[in-house]
Amino acid sequence: MSGKFVVGYDGSASSQRALEFAVDRSQAQGGTIVLAHVLEWSPYSFLTPNELEERHKRREEELHRAETAIMTTVVKDLRDKGVTVETVIKYGNIPELLAKIAKDCGAIQIVIGRSGHSALGARVFGSVAGALVQAAPVPCTIVP
Repeated sequence: MSGKFVVGYDGSASSQRALEFAVDRSQAQGGTIVLAHVLEWSPYSFLTPNELEERHKRREEELHRAETAIMTTVVKDLRDKGVTVETVIKYGNIPELLAKIAKDCGAIQIVIGRSGHSALGARVFGSVAGALVQAAPVPCTIVP
């Protein structure tokens, strides 16, 4: 059974463990890795036209930086190992976008790493993992 595995990836150690887990599964099944990097983007509703222009300029710079600093090297390494990989970089709410990416690409699973925040921190600030499993259209694996 082949399929696509969406991996939430930000270059952290926990996302690297999630990627390794997903690569093992995709290679065993002849699947594809969809490497997804989501930059958190909160909408500001009260900005002047100049502030909006500056914000969009920064957004483009951040997208470019994410592509070059985070994705390029890992994609090259994966392809050198014979892994079929696609990339997606988006701005927005991480859990919602990972769920949307999975739905849009017909993924069979979403894999993310756990950063190890305390239970109290997750209750106060929310948890990407918790929100993702609520929104996901496919099974999710949270790699410790």
